[in-house]
Amino acid sequence: MRRLLDEQHPDLAGRPVEVLANGWDNLVCRLGEEFLVRLPRRAMAASLVAHEQRWLPELADRLPLPVPAPVRFGRPTAQYPWPWSVVPFFPGRTAARSEPDDPESAAAVLGFFLQALHVPASSAAPVNRARGIPLAERAKGVLTGLAHVDPGDRATALQIWETAAAAPVWDGPPVWLHGDLHPANILVDCGRISAVIDFGDITSGDPATDLSVAWMLFTAEQRATFRRAYGHADDATWARARGWALALSLVFLSHSADNPLMRGIGERTFHAVLE
Repeated sequence: MRRLLDEQHPDLAGRPVEVLANGWDNLVCRLGEEFLVRLPRRAMAASLVAHEQRWLPELADRLPLPVPAPVRFGRPTAQYPWPWSVVPFFPGRTAARSEPDDPESAAAVLGFFLQALHVPASSAAPVNRARGIPLAERAKGVLTGLAHVDPGDRATALQIWETAAAAPVWDGPPVWLHGDLHPANILVDCGRISAVIDFGDITSGDPATDLSVAWMLFTAEQRATFRRAYGHADDATWARARGWALALSLVFLSHSADNPLMRGIGERTFHAVLE
């Protein structure tokens, strides 16, 4: 990383570097006090960084919470084949590790954020074949996942799924979506939601996909606050959002054997959906 900075952003190269995460997709390093550097570790992750580089600078200024719009762009080189980014460092911990002190206020903040994000998207928006799509297209994965839940919960969950999948489909224009909005991609600082991060799955489509976060973070009363702040979720959209919450909870439960944090999100979401 130091070599890339020396070659492309020499004014940043002398700042202290600290590795924060060395995950499956990205190496993430703190760069001085102000920045992070995100370096993809595989081609699939590189495409996600490219999506952030292309679209976040356009969206950031009209969103009511900070998002990691790149402040510097890194080019591929002979030694490193993918684009990379320097992004702002935001203090705080994820909502999966540190819940907001006032969940009612947090529900309003997140509802207003999604209201601002969910506007008609560019026709050139990235395509995500798993998010923003008609909910019924998730049926195979949901039914597979339900086969592994507690039998005492299965019938109720199946009824909720069938109701959600039968709701009228989104008939508005495709709107901008975060695409992967869950508590591990929401930052909390000083007890308040302070930023939304990790827009690599940014896409467009049915807003219900993102609205599913209401079941991941909030109680029924807090979800009502979230829905009022969002302002334009009709009953069909809200039903689909609940279905998306169920579908995503089963993904988290099925694929997080080595990730207790994500499994915890899955468990909480699943039980919230069944309330």
